[in-house]
Amino acid sequence: MNKRKLSFLEIWNMSFGFLGIQFGFALQNANASRILQIFGADVHELSWFWIVAPLTGLIVQPIIGYYSDKTWTRLGRRRPYFLTGAILASLGLILMPNADMFTAFMPALWVGAGMLMIMDASFNIAMEPFRALVADLLPSDQRTLGFSIQTVLIGIGAVIGSWLPYVLTNWFGVLNEAAVGEVPLNLLLSFIIGAAILMVSILITVFTTKEYSPEEMALINANEPEAEEESSLANIFTDFVKMPHTMRQLSWVQFFSWFGLFGMWVFTTPAIAHHIYGLSLEDTHSTTYQNAGDWVGVLFGVYNAVSAVYAFFLPAIAKKVGRKKTHAISLILGGIALIGIYFMPDENWLILPMIGIGIAWASILAMPYAILAGSIPAKKMGVYMGIFNFFIVLPQIINAVIGGPIVKYIYGGNPIYALIISGISFLIAAVLAMRVNDVDDNVIVEE
Repeated sequence: MNKRKLSFLEIWNMSFGFLGIQFGFALQNANASRILQIFGADVHELSWFWIVAPLTGLIVQPIIGYYSDKTWTRLGRRRPYFLTGAILASLGLILMPNADMFTAFMPALWVGAGMLMIMDASFNIAMEPFRALVADLLPSDQRTLGFSIQTVLIGIGAVIGSWLPYVLTNWFGVLNEAAVGEVPLNLLLSFIIGAAILMVSILITVFTTKEYSPEEMALINANEPEAEEESSLANIFTDFVKMPHTMRQLSWVQFFSWFGLFGMWVFTTPAIAHHIYGLSLEDTHSTTYQNAGDWVGVLFGVYNAVSAVYAFFLPAIAKKVGRKKTHAISLILGGIALIGIYFMPDENWLILPMIGIGIAWASILAMPYAILAGSIPAKKMGVYMGIFNFFIVLPQIINAVIGGPIVKYIYGGNPIYALIISGISFLIAAVLAMRVNDVDDNVIVEE
């Protein structure tokens, strides 16, 4: 039995939940550091508060991947997991900016950091089963299209999520100022709206997508090698050691890509407030600081908008020059853009480097997974997608541990240099991408 080709609309609906996931993820990326600073975190402490997010992902992802391979319910194989993740992430989105409500029990800063952990863990629960769903349902010649459509939806969700606080203030007059230690109303409303959109988009995927039954999957995978033995949860370590060669090569590309991304997400707001707006590092409450934070949201929306557009062209570019070369070129453009932030004369010029960052982001979200899906056995698609997440969270954990002290003791407290290191990390990833063996690069989407 062969997998049937899906229509564009079916692939779109199958991935639509990613729009809501990225809406919430974008709100977190653009505003978590800002909220933590409002609650009292120093700039060199930010990466330490962010560490709980990737650390949770390191534990959660392979477990979720393993059990999603084994789960068969009335909702299907993968859908129960991203529905559960969406519910938990929505709670985190609502509670994080309202952490000051719990000051009777513990400091708002610690509650906010805890909500950041819950949000990121929940996004992880929802995200990787979506990746595995594409590999489950699409034949190999539609996978690049499938992951590219996911990237388009990720871009759309991220644009809206990133711009929402700015739009609420500048178009609808919602206040972006608050008393010391309180989160502005525009952020509070943005996170509540994000939680609602996350749930609606996930439910659209849940109710419009039908997964293959266990019997159908057995027929589809009937020709797989006998080496595809059943494994227990305890054998995740064995699967890690036996990962395919292509996956091992991609792991280094992912490591340096996500090391750079983490530095960008954590330090962009304080870097731009200090380097471009000329604010002191201690200023986290002034109107200018809030404006800088809103502008960072706009900038993050720009790079996500670019990624959404660029993702439409990824299948054609990959067909022309190959997937690994497409990925390498995209990473080079992103690396140059990140380094270029240092040289921008004012906040309006910052839109220019967001173009290169958006190109890299689109490729990071699509190309590694399209390459990976052709190199791993279908019966372990979920667990290997979960293991692959190690190479997303490990570099973030390392950056979280060393990033703050480096900013404080080596960069003299100036976070703009953390963005330069992120750019260099992208360039290293680009070099490593050219060494990857893409085992089914000849099977590229025709339409």
